[in-house]
Amino acid sequence: MRFFADREICYADILPPPEVRARIEVAVLNFLKILTCTDPAISDLLLINRKSSNRRVSQGLLTDDDTWIFLSRSFCKRTLMRANAAEAFIRVWKVMEMCFKILSQEKRVTQRELFYKLLCVSPDCFSSQLQVNRTIQDVVGLLRCSRYSLGIMASSRGIVAGRLLLQEPDKEVVDCSECGSSGYAISGDLDLLDRLVMKTDARYIIIVEKHAIFHRLAEDRVFNHIPSILITAKGYPDIATRFLLHRMSRTFPELPIMALVDWNPAGLAILCTFKFGSIGMGLEAYRYACNVKWLGLRGDDLQLIPEESLVSLKPRDLQIAKSLMSSETLQEKHREELALMVQSGKRAEIEALYFHGYDYLGKYIAKKIVQANYI
Repeated sequence: MRFFADREICYADILPPPEVRARIEVAVLNFLKILTCTDPAISDLLLINRKSSNRRVSQGLLTDDDTWIFLSRSFCKRTLMRANAAEAFIRVWKVMEMCFKILSQEKRVTQRELFYKLLCVSPDCFSSQLQVNRTIQDVVGLLRCSRYSLGIMASSRGIVAGRLLLQEPDKEVVDCSECGSSGYAISGDLDLLDRLVMKTDARYIIIVEKHAIFHRLAEDRVFNHIPSILITAKGYPDIATRFLLHRMSRTFPELPIMALVDWNPAGLAILCTFKFGSIGMGLEAYRYACNVKWLGLRGDDLQLIPEESLVSLKPRDLQIAKSLMSSETLQEKHREELALMVQSGKRAEIEALYFHGYDYLGKYIAKKIVQANYI
């Protein structure tokens, strides 16, 4: 895939199990071929480099609507010949072996399930979930296929409510406006999410950072006053929630997507992940990214919040802010908001708006939308 004339976008294919197994078999055969030749050697594994230095930004010619992170064709190695890389080299083969078995059995597992399985069969190689997660991305970078194609299913925390009708294959239609404040649980099965039939008469899609705020808005049936679909990942967005949001953005392209997040670096990081995708999944980012506007909280909302409700930024906040500031994906207005956070040394949570009453959130959102007060 070419990006203009000078850059090549690398991406992960969505492949059927037989083709993924074939790619694993080819990797094994190539390894054995070099190992058994007249001048035997242990071949390195060439992976797409996921470091920030290999990150690029695909951007629309006229707008920011089609902007996402991608990785260009730059490689890194997993080798057995360097002590600090040998364990990562072995872990790649272990995960490929496990994925081959999973696909042969026509099963799917979550990353957590895969970790415990590997912990049992290869305890010397895997001691943390992070090691498994990183190795999965290594395998994606080696085989150029999505993690879902490897038989690894997303573990979803997300829920959706409001003016949305969903129908799974051969199932009854679900009216998300009648699911109560608990909402409709988003499946981790991306294939199922891809086959959902969706209908809506909403005019907006609203991402809500926090479960408690989502619960309040759904309980108050805000979507009846503001014709909308509410969606939350209960914090940092998981793959399944991002995938469903991306599907909604493609199915209902006329609906603006707006985010309600805390006014702090973590809230902005969550918005950016929905908007651009994550660098760790640069090979698949375009499948989960969509155009998201920042509804609130923002700096001009601080006048609505008592001074006593503002909280000092923590070291972790400053670390996230530094990372965001160094990102070329951050838009200028977002950068200005982030600079204001750091300069003030304060952060504000959505709950601070309850100073005006528990029913104020709906009024706040409605006023913002009517005034087109989002960036």
